[in-house]
Amino acid sequence: MAHNIDLSGYSIRTDLAVEAHELAQQQNESNIEGIWLQADDSEPNIKVTRLHVQTEAAGKQIGKLPGRYLTMEVPKLRDNDTSIEEQVAKRFAMEFAAFLEQMGITKDKKALVVGLGNWNVTPDALGPMVVENLLVTRHLYKLAPETVGEGYREVSALSPGVLGITGIETSEIVFGVVEKSKPDFVICIDALASRALHRVNTTIQVSDTGIHPGSGVGNKRKSIDQATLGIPVIAVGVPTVVFASTIVNDAITYLLGHFGQSMVESKRAFNKLSLSTVPERKEPYTEDDLPDMESRKTFMGLVGSLPEEEKRQLIHEVLRPLGQDLVVTPKEVDDFIEGVANVIATGLNRSLHQAVNEDNSAAYTH
Repeated sequence: MAHNIDLSGYSIRTDLAVEAHELAQQQNESNIEGIWLQADDSEPNIKVTRLHVQTEAAGKQIGKLPGRYLTMEVPKLRDNDTSIEEQVAKRFAMEFAAFLEQMGITKDKKALVVGLGNWNVTPDALGPMVVENLLVTRHLYKLAPETVGEGYREVSALSPGVLGITGIETSEIVFGVVEKSKPDFVICIDALASRALHRVNTTIQVSDTGIHPGSGVGNKRKSIDQATLGIPVIAVGVPTVVFASTIVNDAITYLLGHFGQSMVESKRAFNKLSLSTVPERKEPYTEDDLPDMESRKTFMGLVGSLPEEEKRQLIHEVLRPLGQDLVVTPKEVDDFIEGVANVIATGLNRSLHQAVNEDNSAAYTH
């Protein structure tokens, strides 16, 4: 059973952004000039994808802004397993530290961490919950610098709330704080609306292209990025919700994949199509699993033959006027948000402060 979040007349109370990654397309992105792609699944339970869009022309071909993208896919992150969470925190710390290094951000640069989202809406509370567990030090550098030991950097944090709570655009609050406190770079933490069902509560995404608050629920807000703030902005997001139209779209894809697998199995057995012959599958179906176009039309009519994006848009156009394109989050969202917030906070504390490591990081989170 999942929780439905009816955002009609309420969307200004959440700043959920839409995820910037379309991982299903990345299989072919490495063949495009100006695209660098690396997939790393050497560690059990975790797949890391590193993508660098080097030119605007390359970015237009794949629908992404030029910049660096890092994605950690951890299907078992849904299981609320503390050993998995510790493994992910350790890997995230390592990957984020490397990400900072690639951006040229040295260990002495001052950071502002912004926890975007509404702490009153559980799937949108990721940012504020991460901020609660961060090791902030800016006040110590200002008031008692002699108490700060080696291996720490100046870190400040902010949970600005959302427009429906403050009446102020989030970007305006962040801009004002940046202008006064003068950090060298900003890290924005936000919950995301996923473009695919299987990425909900399983993925951590990082990019240096900034973030667009509210884009996940159709709100056009001013972006928080280097162009608006004048300093590097790193976005860290976790997909925590999905639209009903996305669920329907994915369900059609899975059905077609199931039928396609049935056809393969039936040919192997030299008998007629029988759904009972299909082995149980636990991985999402992809384009490679689907039957040919003629078979798709046979199974699902015109809808089955539509390209992915057109199919998604058609379903959205049908459900939206009826008020039924609900935003859905899994039933275990309460435990998940608490767990993944701790994972991200632990990873950030370790990557931002050299003095924080596996042995003492638990002292800084709760």
